[in-house]
Amino acid sequence: MATFVLVPGLWLGSWVWDAVAGRLRADGHTVHALTMPGIAERAAEAKPDTDLRTEIADIVAYLREHGLREVVLVGHSGANMPVTGVIDEVPELITRVVYVDSGPMPSGLGVIDFLPPQAQDAQRRQVAEQGEGWLLPPPPFDAEQDPVNLAGISEAELERVRGLASPQPFRTTTDALDRPGDPMPVPASAITCTFTPEQVAQLAETGNPIFALMTKLELHPLPTGHWPMLSRPDDLAVLLGQVGQVRH
Repeated sequence: MATFVLVPGLWLGSWVWDAVAGRLRADGHTVHALTMPGIAERAAEAKPDTDLRTEIADIVAYLREHGLREVVLVGHSGANMPVTGVIDEVPELITRVVYVDSGPMPSGLGVIDFLPPQAQDAQRRQVAEQGEGWLLPPPPFDAEQDPVNLAGISEAELERVRGLASPQPFRTTTDALDRPGDPMPVPASAITCTFTPEQVAQLAETGNPIFALMTKLELHPLPTGHWPMLSRPDDLAVLLGQVGQVRH
């Protein structure tokens, strides 16, 4: 059995992992689901200087305070940055990193750099006009507007997400990592949901540096929307259990 540490992506707290964590525990695994500083029940901790290093330090402190070793560290979406920072900082505590519908960013790039320039500009306007200059408001989580990413999630569940989502400290999305030479210091996997392993290879061949780095991961398809912990939680938990017990 494995020890999992689950890190949610932008705007969402540990609650988003509830169904996945429950299934993993029922299957005999140990599970720790985290909420990042400034989000959900930790919203009061949000400050203009809450940044990527804040998140990395928070996860590392949690691992050490709980004496966790041989951890399978799981990061969904925008959590790709802090979990990558953690494996760079304390690889001795991690047996595998698993990216859920995401992957590591090349050195010098942040989460926002995954978006096209127009989308980046739109986020910056949102922060300036609605987020006091330092908070990124959550998206509307409207299935009609975003049918691909929200595929498989019921309207009732989306209503719950809208009620629980928190503004994201913007620096966590704009900060980059200055990464070491070894692209992946621990065994690494990605569970791909809104894109296929074949698409990863095709995009890498075009010279896309993000997907080129992703080709170095073990890729496991789970076709669904961008939030599989809500659309296919049991299937995600089973796949995590399988991936997390592979040793190299």
